[in-house]
Amino acid sequence: MDLKKIFLKDACPTKVGGQAVLEGIMMKGEDRTAVAVRLPNKDIHIKTEKLKEPAKWMKIPIIRGVGVFVGSLVTGTRTLMYSAEVLESYDGPDAVEYEEDKLSLWLEKKFGEKGAWNIMLYASVVIALLLTVGIFIILPTAAVNWLGHFTSSEVLLNLIEGVLRIILFVLYILLISKMQDIQTVFRYHGAEHKCIHCFENGLELTPENCQQFYTLHPRCGTSFLMFVMVISLILFSLLGWPSLVWRILSRLLLIPVIAGLSYELLRWAGRSDNLAVKILSLPGLYLQKLTTAEPEKQHLEVAIAAMKAVMVSPDTPCYEGVCDKDGKLIQEEKHEEEPSMEEKKEQKEKDADSKCL
Repeated sequence: MDLKKIFLKDACPTKVGGQAVLEGIMMKGEDRTAVAVRLPNKDIHIKTEKLKEPAKWMKIPIIRGVGVFVGSLVTGTRTLMYSAEVLESYDGPDAVEYEEDKLSLWLEKKFGEKGAWNIMLYASVVIALLLTVGIFIILPTAAVNWLGHFTSSEVLLNLIEGVLRIILFVLYILLISKMQDIQTVFRYHGAEHKCIHCFENGLELTPENCQQFYTLHPRCGTSFLMFVMVISLILFSLLGWPSLVWRILSRLLLIPVIAGLSYELLRWAGRSDNLAVKILSLPGLYLQKLTTAEPEKQHLEVAIAAMKAVMVSPDTPCYEGVCDKDGKLIQEEKHEEEPSMEEKKEQKEKDADSKCL
C-alpha cells in the first residue's frame, strides 16, 4: 500500500463524502445530497435533496461528532431503504417481481405509506444499534470475563477485550463480503472513493481519470469505525476491570465520548498528511481493503453522476428521476399525492356502501 497515493500531496481536501447503497451511491456536497441508483436497464436514477442547516451546537468539537454519528445512522439507513425502493418500483423490461411482506402491508394499512416508512426506518436504526451494542460491546467484555480467574492484570484483560472486539468486527466484514449484493456495494464504495480523489485533485470527472486512484480514502467511514475500536480500547483500559455489570454500563455511557473523539480524529486525518496521521490511519486503511473493491466503468459512471448532481449552484432546484451521466435530469419522476384524511374517509364510505349493495 503506497500512502503517497492516498494522502495525495497536491490534493485539496473537501467536505464531500458519500456512501455506497444498493446498486448505487449517495454523495453529500456542501448544501445537498444525491442518491444515484443504476436501474436494471442501465439508466441512472437520481434524487437530490437539500441539507438542513446544522444547529449551532454542531460546531462544538466532540459534541458534533455524536450528532454526526447518530445522523449518519439514520441517513445511512434511510438511503439504503430508498435505493431498495427505487429498484423495487422499477417496472421496465428487466424488472424483478418483489412480493411485499405481511408486516409492511399491515403497517401501511394501519399508518399509511409514509407512516409505515418512518416506523420501519427508525425500527431498523434501533435494531442495528442494539445488535451493534450486543455483539461488539457486551459480548467481548462478557466473553473475556472468565479470564479474570487466570490473571489480575487489568491492562491485559482490557487489551484482550479490545482485540477480540476488533477480531469480531473483521470477521463480520469478511462474512458479509461473501454475499454477491455486498460485493457490488463494495465496488460502488471503491468508485465513490476514486471519484472523490479525482475531484479533490482537480481533474475532470471521467471514468478514466477516476480509475487511476486508490479505492482507499483517509476520510472514509470505515476508518471512523476503526478509530472507534482503537479509542475504546484505550479509554476502557483507564477504567480498570470492575464487575461485569459496571463494565457494561461504563462502556455504554462512553459511546458518545468515543464517537466524538473518533470523529475529530477522522477530520484531522482528512485534512493532514503528517507522519502521525498516516500511522493512526493505517488500521482503518487496511480495513478499507475489505470494504472496497475495484470498480468497473459502470460503477464509476454512477459515482460521477452523483458527484456532479451535488456540485451545482445553491439555487439549483432539487429533482428526482432518470438522469444522464452528468447527473442532469432527463425524465422527472411523478409521485401520486397521498390522499387527505377527508378523501380517505370518503373512500371508506364508498367502499362500505358498495359492500352493502
